[in-house]
Amino acid sequence: MIQLDEKIYFYLLAVIPVIIVLFALLQLWKKRTQKKFAETQLLKRLSPDKSNFKSSLKLLFFLLGLTFLTLGLVNPKIGTKLETVKREGVDVVFAVDVSKSMLAEDIAPNRLEKSKRLVSEIINQLASDRIGIIAYAGQAFPQLPITTDYGAAKMFLQSMNTDMLTSQGTAINEAINLATTYYNDEEQTNRVLFIISDGEDHSEGDAKDAVEKAVDEGIRIFTIGVGKTKGAPIPIKRNGVVESLKKDSQGEVVITKLNEDVLIEIAEDGNGEYINGSNTEEAVEYIKEQLLQMDKKEFEAKQFAEFKDQFQWFLGIGLLFLLLDVFVLDKRTKWLKKLNLFNEKEIE
Repeated sequence: MIQLDEKIYFYLLAVIPVIIVLFALLQLWKKRTQKKFAETQLLKRLSPDKSNFKSSLKLLFFLLGLTFLTLGLVNPKIGTKLETVKREGVDVVFAVDVSKSMLAEDIAPNRLEKSKRLVSEIINQLASDRIGIIAYAGQAFPQLPITTDYGAAKMFLQSMNTDMLTSQGTAINEAINLATTYYNDEEQTNRVLFIISDGEDHSEGDAKDAVEKAVDEGIRIFTIGVGKTKGAPIPIKRNGVVESLKKDSQGEVVITKLNEDVLIEIAEDGNGEYINGSNTEEAVEYIKEQLLQMDKKEFEAKQFAEFKDQFQWFLGIGLLFLLLDVFVLDKRTKWLKKLNLFNEKEIE
């Protein structure tokens, strides 16, 4: 397990391409200036020991030194001790709608990005709860099983998009049925499912039956509505630019609307509540209060308890490369000159 203390120092690496560009411009300027001063053959006679390769080698040493020093400032740490700790929490599963209707931009930047932000903010408020993630459209797909690794959860969350499932539609019933398989602890008394969607259910199955099955297994279902009831078209983009709007078989522009009625009905049947996700802060705060009121179940989880600093290795290697940059001269080394490794011919 690797942990990075000061990720902000990675921005220092942005100077590397700048240095390379400046070096290339400097070399170009030198060549042009030297041509004005004398011919190439004459310059080689005047400075026979000058190496064309050494300047590039010195630059490489400098850039490697800068890279390793930056990594040292970031201070990577490696987990050295894995411990089993006791934690108390609730099992929470997020089912995120990734159908094409979630690309509608009636809520900024669009419904899907808003959904991902809501889930991410909810995760930030959790302390020791276990979480899982499901993606669904025309079918449901397990994105992340129940875990206490919030970092992994956010990584999987950010990778979700409307192209990850080929089957389109919004099969809420399939998402609920899949969620029932996530709760692997039979003794867990509090199981919560959050469905984040615009409520456009185009599934052939009956969501009501799926909800009843989930309730029988002790799962409370909360629904979070994302979008506006007045609706919006679905943009079709290429490279971030809107090319057209999605149309139906009759050539009419499709308007997708937030269907709160469906989400309210699911929440009521699922012993949960419907939450409007328009205001992220208010929605997250309300969900936090709901989870705090629930009884916590004690469970065991493995986590790294000790991390050792590794910055000294990177600083040492970085300083070594900088020293090489200082001590390597621009002129050709005598024994390398004899070997002629870089095909730098002598001028007679």
